[in-house]
Formats: sequence, structure tokens, C-alpha cells
Amino acid sequence: MSNAGFPVQRLRRLRMTPTLRSMVRETSLRVTDLIYPLFVLHGSRVKAEVSSMPGIYNLSVDYIVEEARAVRDLGIPAVLLFGIPKTKDDMASEAYDPKGIVQQAVKAIKKATPDLVVITDVCLCAYTANGHCGIVRDGKILNDPTLEVLAKVALSHAQAGADIVAPSDMMDGHVRAIRKKLDEKGSPDVAIMSYAAKYASAFYGPFRDAAQATPAFGDRRSHQMDIANAREAELEILLDIKEGADIVMVKPALAYLDIIYRIRQRVLQPLAAYSVSGEYALIKAAAQQGWLDEEQIVLEWLTAIKRAGADLILTYFAKAVASKIA
Repeated sequence: MSNAGFPVQRLRRLRMTPTLRSMVRETSLRVTDLIYPLFVLHGSRVKAEVSSMPGIYNLSVDYIVEEARAVRDLGIPAVLLFGIPKTKDDMASEAYDPKGIVQQAVKAIKKATPDLVVITDVCLCAYTANGHCGIVRDGKILNDPTLEVLAKVALSHAQAGADIVAPSDMMDGHVRAIRKKLDEKGSPDVAIMSYAAKYASAFYGPFRDAAQATPAFGDRRSHQMDIANAREAELEILLDIKEGADIVMVKPALAYLDIIYRIRQRVLQPLAAYSVSGEYALIKAAAQQGWLDEEQIVLEWLTAIKRAGADLILTYFAKAVASKIA
């Protein structure tokens, strides 16, 4: 390491032009780093904007296919699907129905854009009448009975054509249960991207509007992680890898860059970070007020997530960013 110091060493020399800066740039944000979340619901020619997420829509399958084509044309490699069911019940039965909304969307996307990677969110909160992520009895979310249902959901997505299933429920043992079911039922090549360190965050508010998945009672602190914990995130991720996770995720991203960095130092598996709905809404609201430059802050934000150690970034800004950096 040089210790010559000023005036021999002048760090500004390599900042003088855009070309010089690009030559020594340490972190690169690429279109292929991005994953675009989509919300799909029943119906035809339905396009309903999410009030707390300007520019994001709940879409029927026909519009989802159009979005998939647009995503592919921008060079974004993958989408993540969230389903909004027609009916809800205590067993989340539409979540694993072969004719469920996500299953329909997966088949349609893979038919229209076979090279686009389709990832499906595996959770029960949007499908249960109570809005919780697991099977509830006597007001308690039950871990082990939920695992079999989650495995059925994942298998139904795989059989519809999903490339990756992404359990977001934070039940203990969910990756193992899903991997076992997929392997036993002829889908060993379907990968698992685990929401391994998912915090009980206030940044999820707009998402719950979009997915219509607000709990009818209580909260999700019995299964999502305490926002104050870091070592627990390492433990969760190491356990999920041991159970068979191919990709692990930290969620949210903005307030958890330290966790992303910490996990990057511990694991070799691909690491994803989810820049969530509340982060999107913050930027959109500030930009609409003229308080910041949306394009510049989004690029800075996502570069910071990449710099912290994420390989993949799930973001509602994926299309806008791809059009700028392609």
C-alpha cells in the first residue's frame, strides 16, 4: 500500500473525466442483476394501479404476459410473481390449486417468453382468510402443519413451469420440506430462492396493499425476524443453505445493508436482496415533491445494495433502471 500521501498522491487524478471514473469503478450495476416483481390477479384486461406504489399495477394474466415480454426485451432475466386469489380460506387452497392464478400466469409467461426466468413467491398470506403466512388454529400460527401446505404450493408452481420457487413465509424447516417434495415428485431441477433473513419490517406496508395480504389480527413477529438481530440472520441463512436453498435473500435492503455485507462474508451461494415496496414508495413520494432526482437516487441506492454484496436485486425500479443502464 502506498503511503506517499499528498502532493505525490492525488486521488482526484482518476476522477477527472467520465471515462477515467468508469475505468476504476469498483462496483458495476448490470441489467442481469435485476429481478422484477409482478402482481397477478384474475380477470381479463385488468390493470389496477397500487395507490401507495405509483407505476405498479395488479395485472390480469393477459397484461402479465405483455409485461413479461417488455421485461425480456429490456434484458432483465427474471420476474417474481405474487398472486391475488379469487377466494380465500383457512387452508389457502387456491395457493396450490393447479388452476390458481399464479399457476395460470406461470404457464402463460413460459409459453410467451420461454427464456425468461420465472420465480414464484411461496407463502400463504395472500390466500388465507386471516392474512397470515401459515395455518392458524386457536389464534396461533402453526409451524409444522404449514410446511406440508407450502410444499404443495411449491410443487404446483414447479409443475406449472416455474424455474425457481421462493418461500417467504419464514417457517422453520420450510426449505427442507419444499426440497424434499420437489425431489420426490420429479422436479429436482427447480431451484429454491429462500427469503432466509426476512425481517418484521415496517417497510412492507405498500406491498400489503398490492397483495391484499394484511393480517386480520396480530402481526408476523412470531416468524419474521426481529429488526434488531444480526447474528440470527447468519444462523437463518446457514440453516436454509443446509436444507437445500440455492439462493438466499435478505429482505428489506435499505436498512439492512450491514446484514447483506455480513452474509456476503459468510456464504458462497448467490445472495439476493429485496428492495421492498416501502423503499420504492419513499423514493416515489420524495421525487413527486421535487425533493430529489429519482433517476440518480435509484441508481445510487441499487449500487449501494450491490456494493454491500448482493448478487441479485429484486426491485420495482427494475424496468426503469434497465432502460438507463442497458
